[in-house]
Amino acid sequence: MNNKTKRIVINGLMIALVCIATMAIQIPIPATHGYINIGDTIIFVSSILFGPVSGMIAGGIGSALADILSGYTHWAIFTLIIKGIEGYLVGMLLSKNTTFIKSIIATFIGAIIMVFGYFIGGAILEGSFAASATSIPSNSIQGFVSIILSIPLAHSLSNIKSVKSFKVKHKN
Repeated sequence: MNNKTKRIVINGLMIALVCIATMAIQIPIPATHGYINIGDTIIFVSSILFGPVSGMIAGGIGSALADILSGYTHWAIFTLIIKGIEGYLVGMLLSKNTTFIKSIIATFIGAIIMVFGYFIGGAILEGSFAASATSIPSNSIQGFVSIILSIPLAHSLSNIKSVKSFKVKHKN
């Protein structure tokens, strides 16, 4: 299998995993009409292991697909953009080398992008920044839990030979 085919396969797999992780555990938040999920965990893992483009594709498409399949279609375009930027940014911040500390910082910044993005998206959909602010605590919890889950998982997986073969190589 050539590298292009491998990249397509890994991106498709990560899209599916993000969608499943987002849909498998949904904790409803009545105040926001949304839910907490662990999809960001897989976005972070994808970004850490496979780089910014894979993180962006998996995060944007996988999360938007989960919104569509879960009945949150009105959020899908916002999610596509927010989660795509989140995945790309985390991958870019870790593109030169990945250390435990850099992973914490990058995923923390990614979580902030997610919280801020949904705050802006909610303000657009709700027509009110005050109403949208109610999503900040639950999205912050979602981001924090995803950081805690993703970093050990990504660093454990990064030691597997077949996973290493998919790692994006960056030139200095």
